[in-house]
Formats: sequence, C-alpha cells, structure tokens
Amino acid sequence: MPTSDTKVPSDADSGRHWFATTHWSVVLTAKQGGASEAAGALEKLCRAYWPPLYAYIRRDGCDATEAQDLTQEFFARLLARDYLQHLRHQQGKFRSFLLAYLKNFLSEQRRRAGAQKRGGDCVFISLDGPAGEDGYLLEPVDELTPDQVFERRWAQTVLQTALDRLREEYAARGQAALFELLQDYQPREPGGRSYAQLGEEFAMTEAAVKSAVQRMRQRHRELLREEIAQTVTRPEEIEEELRHFRTLLGRAGG
Repeated sequence: MPTSDTKVPSDADSGRHWFATTHWSVVLTAKQGGASEAAGALEKLCRAYWPPLYAYIRRDGCDATEAQDLTQEFFARLLARDYLQHLRHQQGKFRSFLLAYLKNFLSEQRRRAGAQKRGGDCVFISLDGPAGEDGYLLEPVDELTPDQVFERRWAQTVLQTALDRLREEYAARGQAALFELLQDYQPREPGGRSYAQLGEEFAMTEAAVKSAVQRMRQRHRELLREEIAQTVTRPEEIEEELRHFRTLLGRAGG
C-alpha cells in the first residue's frame, strides 16, 4: 500500500466538495446538534484524534492509566467550553488547534493536581484494550518529543483510517479476500509471489492482477486525500498537508 513516497493527485479543486464536513464542522455538530448527532460526531472525533492525543500525554510523562483519564476528560472539556460556538469561521489546521488546547488543558490539570476525578463517568467511545497504548509502545523510546509523537501518531491514524475505508469498500463488493491478498503486495519483494502466481489463486490473468493492484493503490490515495481534506479549512492547504504527511511517515520508516 502507499507509504511516505506515495504520489497523490494534485488537483486541489477536485476536493472542494469534501469541505462540507471537516473536523471543524464535526465539533460544531457535537456542540450544537441533538443527542444522536452529538454522539456520532463525538465518536468520529475520538476515533480520529484519540491516538495522537493519548501519545502526546504519555510522552509528556503520564502513565497509561492517567493518560487514558486525561484524554477522556479532554474530550469532555472540548465540548463543554462555550467558545466552541464560535468555531464556524476558524482558520488553520484542526490538529494545531487541538494540540494547543491540549497543552493548556494539561497545564490546568497540573495546577489543579488531580483535585477531582478526571473524565467523570462518561465514556464517549468504546476502544479495545488500553486505548492508544499499543500504538504508543511502538514509538522509539526517548527519541521524539511529545509534539513529534503527536504528529506522527496523527499521520499513522489518518493512514489507517483510509485503509479501513478501503477494506470496507472491498468487503461490500464481496472482495475481502482479494483485498487481504493485495493490500501489502510488493511485486519486487525478494521471495514474493509474482502477478501470475497471485492470479492463479483468484483465477485472474497476470494483467488483471496488475490492474487490480494499481486500482487499489489509486483508490487508497483518493481516500487518503479525502481524510487529509477533513483536517484543513481551504482546498489549497491539502497539498501542503500531504507533503507534511509523507515527511512524517518517512521519518517513521527511517
């Protein structure tokens, strides 16, 4: 699948329709909508930003349990503040706003020194296991700052979200097995199977397998671009974010 050297289509104008729903508008829906709308919007935000926020808090010195509690309360505070009503014309990168708000939140928590239970009894989203901990443990020890960990986990989460959407599309067409076979296929990998050998498994010609791999990678690039588009406020910012995204994954691979 595409990695840090992926080339993504450069026609930013083609993505204008994605801006009907960005992460800014999701926050507003969570703040202003009805109960069901708010729950859905909040779950979307949690799934997109829990891993990078949790990773920042862990690298900032908190243990796993404390980081989960703080991440939980952070989302509660995000929705509780009145100034979220004024985000409709907010400019800039959503994650930059979120990180700045997180730093302020953590400073406030340190001042309060845990005077009250964090997060209340609310559970915004069901996450398996110690939320975010498995991914955090993959990060190099003592090599990255909390800000760098946050950025990299953001990129990894965006990449995984696009891949999950792609998997769902193939499953809906009854091609889940084909997806699992082709998602990580590298034709020049030493000891790997050839296009012709893969074709034998699915009764496809070598040319058909090659075309299927190309279509899968192209669709993944499209979905990745859509995910990136949801994090900015103007179409012209997409290319800048994609370059930053590829740089972050390149560092992760290095």
